[in-house]
Amino acid sequence: MFQILVGTEITFMKYRRYWYGFSLAVMLAGLVGLAVHGGLRMGVDFTGGRLIELRFNQRISAEDLRHGVDDVGIRGAEVQESGTTGMDFMIRLPAETEKIATDKGPTQALLERLQQQKPGLVGELLREEVVGPKVGKELRGKATLAVLLALVGILLYVAYRYEFTYALGGVVALAHDVIVALLMLALFHKEITIQIIAALLTIAGYSINDTVVVFDRIREQSRVGGKRTLDETINAAVNATLSRTLMTTATVLITVAALFWLGGEVIHDFAFCMFIGVGFGTYSSVYVASALALELGNSRDRRARFKATAAKA
Repeated sequence: MFQILVGTEITFMKYRRYWYGFSLAVMLAGLVGLAVHGGLRMGVDFTGGRLIELRFNQRISAEDLRHGVDDVGIRGAEVQESGTTGMDFMIRLPAETEKIATDKGPTQALLERLQQQKPGLVGELLREEVVGPKVGKELRGKATLAVLLALVGILLYVAYRYEFTYALGGVVALAHDVIVALLMLALFHKEITIQIIAALLTIAGYSINDTVVVFDRIREQSRVGGKRTLDETINAAVNATLSRTLMTTATVLITVAALFWLGGEVIHDFAFCMFIGVGFGTYSSVYVASALALELGNSRDRRARFKATAAKA
């Protein structure tokens, strides 16, 4: 099998506290973005309302489109340019403000108003989604429950297969990856949709798969015997899986990058979330899951030595 970086002896655990600082810095940046933007930007899937995606035959500014929306009596709409041509736009209408005094519907009324303002302008409806506020609330609750159940299920699985120390490290790493992905979405003001929830669950699955591979190798290395300390055992395990980890991560990131650049607006945010999550999922297997297992293992050993010393005294 093709391998790279074979026989490395990198002391990963030696630098773990620097990487703790890196994780905290990334989360802090995300929290700043969360505060600046006033929280997560929830999509129509969760808030309810109408999502309209339009393509025009000529350039139009977002400001002109916003005036057109106001002129037909729609309040609280959000207009966003998608792409760089100045002809593709997404309009989000809140559920409680999308009703207007016309039997034509908001999309048709808007297109007619824009054509009056700009003769020759033709708009093509690419996508239109309508979600009621009750359905949006139910989806929000189910999405949160799905993520929590995934974390609990993984905790039980890893605790059964290994031990609680490793299970705790694995679940903290998963929570770390999901939280970082959400905070990066907040920092870049990306919309939280059902596709994003699917990406978060995929990230959790990818992250625990990578973590379990490292944990398996730690267990194998601990059976070798000798006078290795726990951090030496973990370093040996991470070095042994380094080639596999880098090649797997590289192939996934290349695929996700292709989706990000070539997949179009519909899948753009999904690919962005996956790119962040896969990158941090690989990193967290070493510097969150394994490092936390080391910290807990060292703490347990210190308590055991203290009890032994106290018993002798």
